[in-house]
Amino acid sequence: MQEPIFILHSRFGFPEFRPHQAEACSLLASGASALLVMPTGAGKSLCYQLPAIARGGSALVISPLISLMEDQVGKLCAQGFRAARIHSGRPKPESRDVCYDWEAGKLDFLFIAPERLRVPGFVEWLARRKPGLIAVDEAHCISEWGHDFRPDYRLLGERIPALMPAPVIAMTATATPAVQRDICEQLGLQGAKRLIHGFRRQNLAVECVDMKPSRRAETVLRLLGEKAAKRLPAIVYVPSRKECDALAAKLADCVACLPYHAGLDASTRERAQAAFQSGKVQVIVATIAFGMGIDKADVRTVVHTALPATVEGYYQEIGRAGRDGQPSRAILLYGWADRRLHEFFLDRDYPPAAELERVWRALGGRSGSIEEIAADLDLNEQDASKHLERLVALGGAGVDADGRVIRGDADWRPGYAARVSHRREQLDAVYAFADGRGCRMAALVTHFGEQDTRPCGICDVCAPQECVIKRFRKPTPREHDLLCRIIGALQERDGRTPKQLHETALREGELDIRRFRDLLGGLAAAGAVHMQPDAFEKDGKLINFERAFLTREAKADGINAANWVNLPDDEPAVPAERPGRKARQKSAKQAITQAESLEEPDAEVVRALKEWRLAQAKSEGVQAFRILSNKALNAIARDKPKTEAQLMKVPGIGPAKLEAYGTGILETVRGRPGA
Repeated sequence: MQEPIFILHSRFGFPEFRPHQAEACSLLASGASALLVMPTGAGKSLCYQLPAIARGGSALVISPLISLMEDQVGKLCAQGFRAARIHSGRPKPESRDVCYDWEAGKLDFLFIAPERLRVPGFVEWLARRKPGLIAVDEAHCISEWGHDFRPDYRLLGERIPALMPAPVIAMTATATPAVQRDICEQLGLQGAKRLIHGFRRQNLAVECVDMKPSRRAETVLRLLGEKAAKRLPAIVYVPSRKECDALAAKLADCVACLPYHAGLDASTRERAQAAFQSGKVQVIVATIAFGMGIDKADVRTVVHTALPATVEGYYQEIGRAGRDGQPSRAILLYGWADRRLHEFFLDRDYPPAAELERVWRALGGRSGSIEEIAADLDLNEQDASKHLERLVALGGAGVDADGRVIRGDADWRPGYAARVSHRREQLDAVYAFADGRGCRMAALVTHFGEQDTRPCGICDVCAPQECVIKRFRKPTPREHDLLCRIIGALQERDGRTPKQLHETALREGELDIRRFRDLLGGLAAAGAVHMQPDAFEKDGKLINFERAFLTREAKADGINAANWVNLPDDEPAVPAERPGRKARQKSAKQAITQAESLEEPDAEVVRALKEWRLAQAKSEGVQAFRILSNKALNAIARDKPKTEAQLMKVPGIGPAKLEAYGTGILETVRGRPGA
């Protein structure tokens, strides 16, 4: 076997390894398996490509996205390697030829989608010539506790053993310790080495600003408009298509800018991406649909105009800035309203367990259709379908030979409670990050399990003077008194949590906890206090929190360190009065309803799709909702996709649905069923 460094030079043309690549390549080349967690842009692909060549066999690469698969195959072929792919977008004769090439040993790399392993006989065929290495890309999709769980990935643990003894490398950019454990357990890699590296970004300054939604568009215009060349190119992530179009139109008046979201046709999205990649466009305003496969090294700024759903998703998105190593900035505009909107969606998608219990009990001793169950329980068909989907996923319901829904196992409740709890924990974590008063980068790397809590020196907490949006002021006399009392409490006992300090240094009701955290953040920004991330594990879950420590300089200067402090000169972090829970939910629901009403699905296409879905369900002997959910059906009727690439952008349509039903759906949308 050739040495990895020789292969790096002679076959890949690189002068040296990037940080942490050499260890992974040597480990895999020797035949050991590994879990590799490295950030986007750090060079994970080489960590399976080079060992595969070193081992001399054919590598099997399992990848979830067709676009990424095509990109990887194209690059490998351009480098002189023999690479091919099998996925739903390839003609069957070409896929058949690829199968022959694999069996004959003519391939260095074969890329497949995870759902391909569900095809009867496919794994057995692969095993005729076992791979020299197996790479599982985007491995966080395996875990139900990840931010992008895909059921087809869950089956890999059952399929891969038939292809052993090849070493396995599971790769991802975003995996918390809990997700890392789950990946290893599901793939049988408990004894494999975990290579967890590189979450700390030395050149990326993070700035989080609590701001009313009404001010955010104006702020982005000031940030990226005229005389903002040093902050460009930029990506602006927004929460909705409507906001995407509106903000892009405003920015286009002063800078080359285009929108990007799933509601645009594929050719428009491709043109926008190409224009941004080439530099013809300096700003992309996008929903989270944008970014996968983007290889643009010089992005200077990433802005979020609302609170993301998870820390993992946020980290992945800001990771698209500064890949060239030059100074870059990530700016998050957030507020309490964002948190409430996420909670509304959570309550909508995960109804009280009692509602699922009613459906489960109604299935007792008999089978039924969605219509029958909905009528029995006085539910609309959409709610009944949604509840049944949840029960089927949890094993609480199934489908009999006649395609009717039947009751499943009784132990679905703990699994449902765990899913709801996990989603709430994800919301808690991302809001705590945005509202935190410690170093932003230290908080991020701690979230992913790294123990490096050194201050980054460049974020809004570590270097407030470098902020581009936040402004600061001197404390009022009352605030100065409170700052002195906080320092005094830490002099008595260092390392207290913010909650402990709030209870110790202040009188009950004197200042709410969020205003108190502003004062603590001011001390941290001034270098008087160091906020150190900490964590403990409870019931298998990692609970993150912070401790406050006086710095050496503050200990020497005592309460005079309060004179070093400047405080954010922003709008109040919390309004004097917030509406009650019901009023906030009603307001959020009205906003969502209004936004969705602007994009009504085509009624004629809805009718045609329902007819197609019913016929398909009858032919397979399953319930209609198993073919296509109402939510996905309405989204298709609204977007009217014309190609498989466009169809893949519709929420609820993954690779498996595309392969099984893509042709029928597209023909129905075009009005030529059976053509």
